[in-house]
Amino acid sequence: MNQQHLLLDIEGTTCPVSFVSEVLFPFAKHELSNYIKQHWNKSPHNKPIQAAKREWLDDQSPESNQMKQQVLKGEIEEIDGLTKYLKHLIAIDKKSTALKDLQGRIWENGYNVGELKSQLFPETSECLREWHEQGLTLSVYSSGSIQAQKLLYRHSPAGDLEKLFSHWFDTHTGPKKSTESYTTIAEQLHSSPNKIWFVSDNRAECDSARSAGMHSLFSLRDGNPDRDPRDHTVVQSLREVSAHLTAEQ
Repeated sequence: MNQQHLLLDIEGTTCPVSFVSEVLFPFAKHELSNYIKQHWNKSPHNKPIQAAKREWLDDQSPESNQMKQQVLKGEIEEIDGLTKYLKHLIAIDKKSTALKDLQGRIWENGYNVGELKSQLFPETSECLREWHEQGLTLSVYSSGSIQAQKLLYRHSPAGDLEKLFSHWFDTHTGPKKSTESYTTIAEQLHSSPNKIWFVSDNRAECDSARSAGMHSLFSLRDGNPDRDPRDHTVVQSLREVSAHLTAEQ
């Protein structure tokens, strides 16, 4: 089978970094306390809250242990301790899967009530539709939760783009800078890695994808923090991706 696959990062690749850093993250941080309070009594059935509790319990860092001691001494309630811990993870930019899942729930509420509308690069929607029509299999691999990924494309300025994608991958699959994660993705796509093109704005991710046997394209956009592609092929627009795909066929 000669099916070609496009595996796309989101932030800095199909969506401006500024939307994530200046809109999504501040919104989730602002709403975090309210979300936990609203769902605390039902938390045994709320998987992200339960996962966050387990992550806090397992975290033996001094900051985490100090917060746990405050709860044990009765200085703060458990709900306030967990909220404080999650805000600490945000402050240190920890890649926490539980936090990502909670952020996804919060963003869903924001999208549903119209407080959030996603932003994409100008050519993103047109390119996605063209690739889908050409028969390419489109998949996402982002550090944001699968729920957050789907919401971003479902609530795009160009309408619902979610249906254009066939597979979704987040950090439940594994770290984005681990070669094993890309090997796992190739297996789940039922594809040879050399039939998969991975596009990302992060060189370490491109390195790992290439180590797994995939093709890599480095997205270099204004505002992207990683400016050093090293020996990865650079694209400055998603339109340039099509040219590389055609050249390989």
